[in-house]
Amino acid sequence: MLKNIEGQKVPDVTFRTRSGNDWENVTSDELFTGKTVIVFALPGAFTPTCSSTHLPRYNELAPVFKANGVDDIVCISVNDAFVMQSWQKDQNAENIRFIPDGNGEFSDGMGMLVDKNDLGFGKRSWRYSMLVKDGVIEKMFIEPEKPGDPFEVSDGDTMLNYINPEAEQPKRVTLFTKPGCPHCTRAKNALTEKGLKYEEIELGKAGVSFSSLMAVTGAGTTPQVFIDGNLIGTADQLETYLAAQ
Repeated sequence: MLKNIEGQKVPDVTFRTRSGNDWENVTSDELFTGKTVIVFALPGAFTPTCSSTHLPRYNELAPVFKANGVDDIVCISVNDAFVMQSWQKDQNAENIRFIPDGNGEFSDGMGMLVDKNDLGFGKRSWRYSMLVKDGVIEKMFIEPEKPGDPFEVSDGDTMLNYINPEAEQPKRVTLFTKPGCPHCTRAKNALTEKGLKYEEIELGKAGVSFSSLMAVTGAGTTPQVFIDGNLIGTADQLETYLAAQ
């Protein structure tokens, strides 16, 4: 049975990480001493839930966490340093510190090292998150011990609700664009000037076509901008929307 160890210190481990093309040792003291740190641990880099939901949402919420007293957000997985470095580049997760627990020492010390032999993974970390203050675990959210890979409580929103349930959420912005579109550039510049980060879906990439644009937005021109799930529309309509905020 996985044990909640709130009130205890994090394991004392030296992680073998990569900084550019060089090896770099990082200790638990360096990560946690004198800081407020969120850790989220997961079974493996590049795996579906980890890449599509768990990691991106922590990266998205990072500015909100920082405004609420969090110094760093650390992602730990029982993967080697090269895999974690590649995953960080693939995810463009500039707000997250990726730490490889290649030998599983940290996960073992946390009591979270489990067998994933049925998936061919060997020993991996169970999925959990925790808030650590000056090296001491204040709060843990451990996924229930169910078959498969449960993802119910270690998410970024649950952690933010614990830290500050009244925290203001960042706006979720998505825009459809196409190469060489000056109005798309206008829309992106307008969002940047307002400090709004956005997800860009470019026609012609990853199977996104004109038909995709029509099916989702009902329009045939770009850009088409969504904010918090609501269709704002073109660059002109976006500028009008932003001016009214």
